[in-house]
Amino acid sequence: MGRYIIRRILQAIPLLFFVSIILFFLMGQLGDPVATMGGRRVTRPADRERLTRQLGLDQPFYKQYLYWLIGNDWAKIDMDGDGVAETSGTRLGILRGDFGNSLMKRGQSAWDVIWERIPNTLLLMLTAEVVIVVFALLIGIFSALRQYSLADHVITAVSFIGFSTPIFFFALVSIYIFSVNFKRWGLPSLPAVGMFDPQVGKTPGQVALHMVLPVMTIAFVSIAAYSRYIRSTMLEVMNQDYVRTAKAKGLQGRQILFVHALKNASLPIVTLIGLDLALLLGGALVTERIFAWPGMGRLFLDHMLRFDVPVVMGILIILSLMVVVFQILTDLTYAVLDPRIRYD
Repeated sequence: MGRYIIRRILQAIPLLFFVSIILFFLMGQLGDPVATMGGRRVTRPADRERLTRQLGLDQPFYKQYLYWLIGNDWAKIDMDGDGVAETSGTRLGILRGDFGNSLMKRGQSAWDVIWERIPNTLLLMLTAEVVIVVFALLIGIFSALRQYSLADHVITAVSFIGFSTPIFFFALVSIYIFSVNFKRWGLPSLPAVGMFDPQVGKTPGQVALHMVLPVMTIAFVSIAAYSRYIRSTMLEVMNQDYVRTAKAKGLQGRQILFVHALKNASLPIVTLIGLDLALLLGGALVTERIFAWPGMGRLFLDHMLRFDVPVVMGILIILSLMVVVFQILTDLTYAVLDPRIRYD
């Protein structure tokens, strides 16, 4: 097992290297960061030329990439031309954990900007993931055990509707019903924006109340998809010979379900969960934008619109690394769930 993990890590190194080249190239083609560094003011031609030179944007692509990867000489950047360096480029390089300084938030490192949002995103996304897994398992198993019943048909219809509904539409509908109309009808309404009420403060109760609609929005579509996978795999496993043998031996239904059937049926679900967990740090871009949740998805969109390369590339590299790590953990989980799988 140890040799397998080492081999996977060694395979991941050139993969991450190749992904970083593609991402860096695409970021360079999306826009001009110098054009947005003046805020609402139009960047003057003299300032544009100076900032382009100091940021190294006048260099060939391979030099820009190497400097971003291992370090560069454009450490101090004079934003206003007054002789005072107000921000800096990538000095140490991303291989040493330095993502550079944010071009949007002057004087603040990209890692600090990202780290401010990670707890908010994890709080929202981990809660949503727990809700998704629990309800998807319950609904999927219930539907599989009552195949072709009225309840199964109703669950199937609702799942297809949920899976086909755009997430932004469900978010807007939930705001209209539970926030706007409930308040109009005199019922306890749910907050639609933000992480807490500024007049009350950031209390656990306020944060939990503001999480209800975003978590419900994120979970709705995923529960619809997950429950269908669980139903399908459960039906396939329940028809296997070893399950029929367990029934013939007189084992109890719960023992057959949870020990023999669910354990083997969970392998495809583990793959989906592994991918979801890897992307948790990316947040929910649409949901966070609609509900004004201060998470990574909203951060990515805001800094992407301003072509803040250090912050955007930092987010993308972290996500790429998490995908590799959680894929290795997913493969190891396979071996735990299915004794037939060995990596020796």
